[in-house]
Amino acid sequence: MLHKREYFEQLENNPRDPSHWHALFLDKSIPFSPDAKAAFLYDSSRKTKQFLYPFVRVFARLGIMLLQIFKAIMPNVINAPKMLHKSLYIGMKYFISPEANYLILRHFVLGSEVLRFIKDNVHNIEDIPMHPLKPMDLNAVKDNLFLQHDLNLYNFIINLNNAMAKKGVAIQKVEQPNFSAITTDDNFPFAPFRDKWTNCLDLANAIEIFTPVYQFFLTDNDFWRASNSLQLDEVIGLYAATILNCPEKLVALNNKHPMVPLPTTSAAFRLTLHGLSTEVLHGLLVQKKLEAEKAISMNYN
Repeated sequence: MLHKREYFEQLENNPRDPSHWHALFLDKSIPFSPDAKAAFLYDSSRKTKQFLYPFVRVFARLGIMLLQIFKAIMPNVINAPKMLHKSLYIGMKYFISPEANYLILRHFVLGSEVLRFIKDNVHNIEDIPMHPLKPMDLNAVKDNLFLQHDLNLYNFIINLNNAMAKKGVAIQKVEQPNFSAITTDDNFPFAPFRDKWTNCLDLANAIEIFTPVYQFFLTDNDFWRASNSLQLDEVIGLYAATILNCPEKLVALNNKHPMVPLPTTSAAFRLTLHGLSTEVLHGLLVQKKLEAEKAISMNYN
């Protein structure tokens, strides 16, 4: 999404009509990859977000409520994760904008790197099974990508805490963290995304539409678990902040209070926040890694 970054960098400001998106791109108050930020802001500025989203949001949430009634009566009658991911793949390939697809695939990569960073910086913990997700094209979606992402998060927290209890250790501040899992170069080798006239749907609309689809194809328990996983951002954020000793950086975290489950009707919006939280946390880790490398270089010289 380098060309979107250049778009904002070359944008001329009109003092009488300043751009909301331009201002946010230039703002550096929170760590965020410039390429990902440009892609997100460009995608958010689409007309579909402004004019279509209010209607899509209402109908999508109505669909969730109706499906909730259906699932309450027959919670396990439909369990088709493969069909779900084929549907997601078709929607992403033919209807979602290239920027949105870039951000979605990037999210899985960043999430895997963040979990690995935490594992690498907990003393005396080595035997935690990991299932890193590194999708480089949309075909990877068909391999239960979204469902596996949720399972990875839960299993990591459970396995990590069981291992720490067994070894009698805890997550602590690390003076010289191991940043080997964190990629500082944003140029992930994603395959080119389709960019035809039908690829006009922005990320927010896509998530709202996909959420009831997700609910329809999964059991009630699977969807409820996936919805609640969004609030685990606070848990992962606290782990990383403890290692880095910078709890103040959690100010950008929005999916809080994991012990207080929220209605599934808000899942789509919280999923967007989940993506932003992951970007900010990974951006913080990139920032800290570059600072550490710079300090080592200065000491060496």
